[in-house]
Amino acid sequence: MKTVLFIEDDMVLRETTAELLELAGYNVIKASNGKIGIKIAKKKLPDIIVCDIMMPVLDGYQALKILSKNKTTKHIPFIFLSAKTERCDIRKGMNLGADDYITKPFTYDDLTIAIESRLAKVSILKELQNNKKTEIIQPNEDEIKTLNDLKNFFYDYGDEFIFKNEDFIYRESDHSNYIYLIIQGAIKCFRIEEHGKELITSLYKEDDLFGYTSFTQNTPHKETAVAIADTKLVGISNIKFNEILEENHKIALELIKLLTNDLSTIKEQLIQMAYGSVNKKTANSILKFAKKINRKPEDPIKISRSDLASVAGIATETLIRALTEFKKQGIIKAEGRNIKVIDLEKLKNIN
Repeated sequence: MKTVLFIEDDMVLRETTAELLELAGYNVIKASNGKIGIKIAKKKLPDIIVCDIMMPVLDGYQALKILSKNKTTKHIPFIFLSAKTERCDIRKGMNLGADDYITKPFTYDDLTIAIESRLAKVSILKELQNNKKTEIIQPNEDEIKTLNDLKNFFYDYGDEFIFKNEDFIYRESDHSNYIYLIIQGAIKCFRIEEHGKELITSLYKEDDLFGYTSFTQNTPHKETAVAIADTKLVGISNIKFNEILEENHKIALELIKLLTNDLSTIKEQLIQMAYGSVNKKTANSILKFAKKINRKPEDPIKISRSDLASVAGIATETLIRALTEFKKQGIIKAEGRNIKVIDLEKLKNIN
């Protein structure tokens, strides 16, 4: 029976999760903070450690640092568990040597799959080490296999760019020299149609890749990109990006999936613009901007009526009438360019 050390300051979550893991056949040792967890880890030497980050006395980062420096505990697989979903926090944990990162709220399957995967990896490596006739093949640490690996490459080697709200990142017909990853902020992309109307083609938020007019050629951009909040980007040149694709074929499949998802989103938007009611289009536009700009959809968003109308595919005057109706129903509050969602569920269910 494998032993799991579960370090979590939330008593209800700690007891409930421990019970579920015990039902799955694990021996579970519990600790309420990092200091207690370190003592138990050194004494009991568990097979794996699952640890929260934000805890009193000693947090998860400090616990991992201490355990990583101890000869008897440094090889124990370590999984972070936290409500902190910012990329910088995830990256900090992985840079400290964590094997995995699970964000709250999580499912039972999320946790058990992560535990089983790490334990299986340890078991395989031990078998290879114990078999003198088998040459241990170390994985290529530099290989980029997943989108997460690719984004980490952007973090490590990308050029940094800072833009203020409403700054242009690039304009339609500019050559696409870079592919970007958003570290902070949000971006809107749009085209100007023949009558001078702005049509928003896509919205991007933190941790999104954008700017890929072409992966293989230095072709002009087909749209204009503008920051809709103070924004920090990292960019990789098209030349370097092509080198990555040539040397890491698996990432090409991940990029195809990304493009497929983008096309599906655009298709849904076109269907909504063609067949949805004015109120439904307006509601969906507010939700899209809230999702891209905010951590929580109900937080206030600062966005122009014309941008909302462009995404909704309706005239600005028509959108303003819909917003007025929403205010009367107590669904939103609107002051100037600020819109705050009061009744999120009602907004989602507008037909």
